Amino acid sequence: MSNAEEDLSLVKNFIDGDETSFNRLVLKYQQKIYWHARRMTGNHFDAEEVVQEVLMVIYKKLKGFEFRSSLYTWIYTITSTRSINFINRRKVKESFSIDDESFIDLKSDEKIIHNIETKEKLEKLDKILQLLPLKQREVFILRNFDEMNYEEISNITGKSIGGLKANYFHAFKKVVELMKEDNNG
Repeated sequence: MSNAEEDLSLVKNFIDGDETSFNRLVLKYQQKIYWHARRMTGNHFDAEEVVQEVLMVIYKKLKGFEFRSSLYTWIYTITSTRSINFINRRKVKESFSIDDESFIDLKSDEKIIHNIETKEKLEKLDKILQLLPLKQREVFILRNFDEMNYEEISNITGKSIGGLKANYFHAFKKVVELMKEDNNG
């Protein structure tokens, strides 16, 4: 059974009153929701709060899901929206100190996630991502961490592929610039 078929079956069973089907969907997608929210919000506690919001939304709206997109795309759309809403509500400025001289340089075609070897470096990247505007951060995360193509990202965000490419270009440029500043600082 394919992923889409399994999702369809679980959703239909849930609509028919089988609560365990929802639990299976949660088990299947909870980590992906968490890591997307974690990268968007920049910390564990905020991500946990977003995950709870997302799961409540999914539970309430799943009976109306019409499979116009994949369940995965729908869940990522909810997660992105809830993360952005959370960040907008937070409004607390955070200060970041980036002082690890061993932070790596990136080449434009490399996958960022595969170049980061330690937890410390991943935390540094999380801090750098928080400095990006939300639209740029979202497309950067979806491209590099969730390894989605522009069409998939367009389905999630509702933005044009051209706009997404521009946002990604600016985000990538800023990440590389901040990493270089870190190496030179």
